[in-house]
Amino acid sequence: MADRPLALVTGASRGIGAAVAAALAPTHRLLLGGRDVDTLRARARELPEAEPWPVDLTDAEALGEACARIESLDVLVHSAGVARLGSVAESEAAVWRENLEVNVVAVAELTRLALPALRAAKGHVVFVNSGQGLAVRAGWGPYAASKFAVRAYADALRAEEESHGVRVTSVYPGRTDTEMQRGVVAHEGGEYTPEKYLRPESVAAAVAAAVTASPDAHLTEVTIRPRPVR
Repeated sequence: MADRPLALVTGASRGIGAAVAAALAPTHRLLLGGRDVDTLRARARELPEAEPWPVDLTDAEALGEACARIESLDVLVHSAGVARLGSVAESEAAVWRENLEVNVVAVAELTRLALPALRAAKGHVVFVNSGQGLAVRAGWGPYAASKFAVRAYADALRAEEESHGVRVTSVYPGRTDTEMQRGVVAHEGGEYTPEKYLRPESVAAAVAAAVTASPDAHLTEVTIRPRPVR
C-alpha cells in the first residue's frame, strides 16, 4: 500500500542490514541502501515495495543527489559500516581515517541530509552501533573509537531533534554472525563458530521493536548480547 511508512536501511545488501530490511518489510516501504547494485536489486525482488538505493555513502555529491529525492522519511536505519582493527601502537592514520570516515562522517552527513524528510514525517533514526561503542577491548581501538563517536552523535541528535518529533535509538549488538564478523575472527586468528554469536535476525527484531513502539514510547538504547542456546 502506498500509504505505508517509508524506511531507508543502509548496508541492506547483507548481514544485519538485510535482516533489518526483511523485518521491516511487512510494515514499511523500503529503500535498500548499499553499493552492490546487483545484490540490492535481488534483495528488492524478494521484498514487497522495496527498491534499491545504490549510493556510496562516502561520495558527498552522490549522497546529496540521492537524498534530494526523498521528501518524507519515516525511518532511517544506519547499518552500513566497516571494522578495521589494530592495536594503538600499530594502527596507522589510514586505519583511523577509514573507520571514522565510513562509521561516523558518512553517517552524520546522511542524517543531516535526511533530516528535513525525517522532520516532515516525525520519523525515527536507528543507529546499529556495537558492543565496542560501550566498552573497548585491546586491539579494537580504531573501530571502537568510531563507535564511541557514533554513540555521542546519536545522543546529540536525540537531544536536538526531540522537539521536532524525531526519535533516536542506538542498538548495541554483541558479536553477530555476519561476513564482517568472519573477517574480524580471521584477523584475531580464531576459529569461527557461528553458534556462539547472535543471529542477524535477532538484532533486526530489536530494531523493529524500537521502530514500531507506540507513540508514547521512545526506546533510546537497546543492548543485545549472545547467549548459549541449549
